[in-house]
Amino acid sequence: MSSSVKDNPELSPTSPHEDSDAVLSPVPELEPIPGLNGVPVRWYDADRTESYTRITPFQEKHDTSVEFFYKPITLTALSVALAVLAYVATTQDVLEEGRDKRRVGVYAAISAFLLFSMLQFRDGPFIRPHPSFWRMALGINLLYELAMVFMLFQDLNSARMMLTYIDPNLGVPLPEKSYAENCALTTKNIWNALDIFCVAHALGWFGKAMILRDYWFCWILSIAFEFAEYSLQHQLANFAECWWDHWILDVLLCNWIGTYLGMKVCQYLEVKPYEWRGLRQHRGLRSKARRVISQFSPHDFTSFKWGTASDFTHYFTVVMLLAVFLAAELNPFYLKTLLWMEPDHPIIILRLAFIFICALPAVRELFQYINDPRRAVRMGQHVWLLFATVMTELLVIMKWSKGQFTEPFPAKVKWGWTVGAALLVLYPTVQFGVPTVRRYVRRHRKGKGKVQ
Repeated sequence: MSSSVKDNPELSPTSPHEDSDAVLSPVPELEPIPGLNGVPVRWYDADRTESYTRITPFQEKHDTSVEFFYKPITLTALSVALAVLAYVATTQDVLEEGRDKRRVGVYAAISAFLLFSMLQFRDGPFIRPHPSFWRMALGINLLYELAMVFMLFQDLNSARMMLTYIDPNLGVPLPEKSYAENCALTTKNIWNALDIFCVAHALGWFGKAMILRDYWFCWILSIAFEFAEYSLQHQLANFAECWWDHWILDVLLCNWIGTYLGMKVCQYLEVKPYEWRGLRQHRGLRSKARRVISQFSPHDFTSFKWGTASDFTHYFTVVMLLAVFLAAELNPFYLKTLLWMEPDHPIIILRLAFIFICALPAVRELFQYINDPRRAVRMGQHVWLLFATVMTELLVIMKWSKGQFTEPFPAKVKWGWTVGAALLVLYPTVQFGVPTVRRYVRRHRKGKGKVQ
């Protein structure tokens, strides 16, 4: 190439002034790499106007194997919803003059919000049974979070009175019940302790195993919750249990059975082959019905490898997830005590069910966020909102607990939590901090040797 061509780029063979095939043929656009030059961008240094802050969807392709479920029906749903609202609001045989219209109005507002969330919210990590189901779950979580924010600005007596609008039977003080009155290890005492709550324990730990997908994580959480009961039984009388109730019935029987069955289901889903065919590819009514039912099974299954000892980020994430899970477990016990609710009240049961449903995509998003930051450059909406909900519950409990639990923390409880916190800090210091310092000193010495 001549020097004139080198000095003048306009005369180069790839110049726009040349009629070459390379210039005329369109250049395929490369997919942008999430992050800034391939480095994930965090909230504190992200420019919201740039494209690299966009969240990359978890699923590259939509599941359209059952075509009917994936046709856009937003306008149809809006028309039907407006027609139903107009009929209920204006027809006298549906809404009589003497009835409480405020209650119906609240239900209508909630239904309208959930319809909007189901149709317009952003998709999450799950696509089965349908993305709209998980969008509605996110909407329920948001409604509950808004309710807790409202409660945060109310005093305890006002909150108790407000709940009587939902259930007139509430607002009555409940007697405190202790389970540590007769702790003799006899067959009769153990048999009397076997009640419906044992089944609830097992079902709860089945759900936790499906959420966490890790044996060790479930065992650590199970033992940590029993220690939390020990340390808080001076505030909540129902946390006072016999030693065999803590460790034999709860940990070794109910929790283990639920965790074992949950992990077995996870192992089955992990090795199960997933080959999805469209509804039209199935012949016969029975085969088509089986395909529609299978729509409620997972599209695929990811096993969780939390990698607690791999680096500090994974360790910190696991510790924070453990703390949030403990808070989510303890919060309903405090709320039902402060608001005078029975353990089997529908509000308590619905709260537990909703936490389970919302935790499924939330933990999946958290796992994706720490293990594949190139595809999830920001924390997902489910995990963000669920964390905010649990923390708001905790703030409400702390506010309402003033003057309710007057007995101070025992000295042994303070020492126990202090030792536990020290171990949580000591482990990453030895596991990650010391090796990092050693590597830094080695590099510093090598750099000095090269300079000399």
